[in-house]
Amino acid sequence: MSIVIGRLLSCHENKDKVHMVEGLSHITFIVHDLKKMASFLKDVFDATEVYASGDKIFSHSREMFFLVNDLWLAIMEGEPSKEQTYNHVAFKISESDFEGYESRVRAIGVEVMPSRPRSAGEGRSLYFYDFDNHLFELHTSTLAERLAFYNNQT
Repeated sequence: MSIVIGRLLSCHENKDKVHMVEGLSHITFIVHDLKKMASFLKDVFDATEVYASGDKIFSHSREMFFLVNDLWLAIMEGEPSKEQTYNHVAFKISESDFEGYESRVRAIGVEVMPSRPRSAGEGRSLYFYDFDNHLFELHTSTLAERLAFYNNQT
């Protein structure tokens, strides 16, 4: 961990050579059906639609943009992966909201993954695939909580 922090500090000190990443810009998902994915994002994440290209193509294909809190999600029409993988996007939720989100996800009828055994310090997670094999996670813990738990285990 100290090596990573040292590298980050050295990058910060050499502002003329390296510019730090400012944050996450957006996440793009390739989907078969824009309307179906739009409903999925709205129903599960309370996403707000902020743009729909209609029949116009400015990028690779027709697209729609959403905000989930302040996170920009883009969906583009295309052929998604046919295979399911563990590559995923995890959204932080509160412990008190876990059951409500689980009910939303199950009501949509998407594939929900079985839970793996977890230690109490890891928080709870709900993993589920959308209709195009993108894996999502709803997670109740933070990085700081996870690291504190792991550090106390050694």
